[in-house]
Amino acid sequence: MTDILIEGGEALVGSDLVDTSVHVADERIAEISSRSGAASLRLNSDGLIALPGIVDMHGDAFERQMMPRPGVDFPIDVALIDSDRQAIANGITTVFHATTWSWEPGLRGTENAHHLLNAIEDMQPRLAADTRFHLRQETFNLDAEPTIAEWLAAGRVDLLAFNDHMHMTAASMNNPKKRARMVERSGLSEGELDKLVERVMARASNVPDSIARLASIGRDHGTPLLSHDDESPDQRAGFRSLGIDIAEFPINEETARAAIEAGDFTVFGAPNVVRGGSHTGWTSAAEMVSKSLCSILASDYYYPAPLLAAFLLAADNILPLPQAWALVSGAPAAATGLHDRGQITVGKRADIILVDAREPLRPRVVAAVAGGRVVHLTEPQRIFLAAPAVRRVEPA
Repeated sequence: MTDILIEGGEALVGSDLVDTSVHVADERIAEISSRSGAASLRLNSDGLIALPGIVDMHGDAFERQMMPRPGVDFPIDVALIDSDRQAIANGITTVFHATTWSWEPGLRGTENAHHLLNAIEDMQPRLAADTRFHLRQETFNLDAEPTIAEWLAAGRVDLLAFNDHMHMTAASMNNPKKRARMVERSGLSEGELDKLVERVMARASNVPDSIARLASIGRDHGTPLLSHDDESPDQRAGFRSLGIDIAEFPINEETARAAIEAGDFTVFGAPNVVRGGSHTGWTSAAEMVSKSLCSILASDYYYPAPLLAAFLLAADNILPLPQAWALVSGAPAAATGLHDRGQITVGKRADIILVDAREPLRPRVVAAVAGGRVVHLTEPQRIFLAAPAVRRVEPA
């Protein structure tokens, strides 16, 4: 394995930006010091900031690579490779692909859930980012429960989220535009979709017990558990009682505050910060950050967003950069149980990105090191290879 020395610029070490060198060896951070040292590969970080790689615990932008237009499919391996390139280029070195398994056929149906899990497992060694499986179980998808239980027991699910979009689906059925989108996405006729929704909603009374059973299996096997779009403190408390201690996108301040005060993690969308508000009209993520009610920012549907959001929070004086960066690196690493990353610390996994932040609102990833390998570089002149040792042979 090539050892790497990153030198010449600043690095985020602990809660401070310091002028230092970072030595990487055997996939780990071996040394952090002001002295130079020997390495087979040197990265000149002059004018750049070395930051721990982004840990993106909720991103579904890969769906656009699978189906860029309704009814237009591309192979999953092609979609994952392209998504991997996008993630790494935006500083994401650990990516959880948020895969929705719904009662609805098509893009988020049973077949795609199986194909995605298999593809992620098969392709992991070929991908630059550490790529993991975040299963978003639509809670009315009761027929999936036995399979998900098997996956959890086998350690194949890295995160399990409980989603309930059934009430939104019911409302969408009365909205012609939204109804048309559902028909396109599912591949069903309108009549077939009506009958399916009716059958699924008829089993509503079985949903709470299914959630409880899967949460119990997840806890037993150490799988981090999330709830999605919590609407009230009471709903959050109900999920917490099942050991579900990560609240994704709580829809109001009251619920986010209840989660934080109880010691839960809260996840908001980084695109919300970048755009200046939620595209759904719900909670402002930047406001939640300013009130210390946001633990984690995730890419959600746009891979560039975590990088942009952290620097925007710093530029707007909402948080200093080290604290803003923790929202996209250290905190999601802790929430997902990945205690080997999220900080530039000796012994941690060598996931480090070099960022050009001369334009604070448009930070740019110049290089990315993931698992001790240089996997992205836009300025190759920054690499210096050690001269090979010359073997002297004495004449006979």
